[in-house]
Amino acid sequence: MIKKAYNWASSWTGTVIIVLVIIFFIAQAFVIPSGSMKNSLLIGDMLFVKKFSYGIPVPRIPWLEVPILPDFKGNGHLIDGDKPQRGDIVVFRYPHNDKVHYVKRCVATGGDLVLIQNKNLLLHPSEGNEYVKKNYSQDQIIDVEGQLWIINPYQKKHPGIHHDPNVVNNGLAPAALFNMLPIKVPKGEYFMMGDNRDHSNDSRFWGTVKYKYIVGKPWFIYFSWDKDKKVRWDRVFRTVGSIEKDLIGKEIKINHEKGIY
Repeated sequence: MIKKAYNWASSWTGTVIIVLVIIFFIAQAFVIPSGSMKNSLLIGDMLFVKKFSYGIPVPRIPWLEVPILPDFKGNGHLIDGDKPQRGDIVVFRYPHNDKVHYVKRCVATGGDLVLIQNKNLLLHPSEGNEYVKKNYSQDQIIDVEGQLWIINPYQKKHPGIHHDPNVVNNGLAPAALFNMLPIKVPKGEYFMMGDNRDHSNDSRFWGTVKYKYIVGKPWFIYFSWDKDKKVRWDRVFRTVGSIEKDLIGKEIKINHEKGIY
């Protein structure tokens, strides 16, 4: 029996079936094409996406992006799973062209209020004021007519999030980069933003993402090279979490050198 299984797996048919099962249900390779997630993910990072992180999406033929099964549940998934949480980096299908994949950070979930003020992300979680008081320090909170908002709730934990000081509100850059009126995220949907905040095409411009478009989350980087095709060995076989720890370490070192503790 074991020998037969080995012989089958070694055959072209067996190999193709095994590879397709992995791609459909376990992991799929993606290349980061833009700098919207810099410095957490860089252009040229090649990563595996864990496709079972948020359930099992309806499988599609690679490259053609043609579904091989109907969407029985109507939510883009064969099996429902955990939903994206605030702060997660998520791979999803672009809502206006579901053959295109995007990678962004989930900054708000269903029921949350989110707004942009002078480039700052402000969040009022659906759990309300007591949740904000319990989980965030006073220097991160502002009170607007009795409603508590968190200012830039993810930058301390995820130092890859940053702004470009060269992008200023001079009427040339999109207005949504600087200010956006409060939006309530619909139930079962997610507000996504790139970590490279001033160079990201995200929910500020085209709206929230439904669960049906969620694919998975980055697993690990299996290869990475820069624009000159020079291999970035320090990123190979690294998770996003371990890269963020390095960024935090560098930030602490810089602050110590500046005398900031």
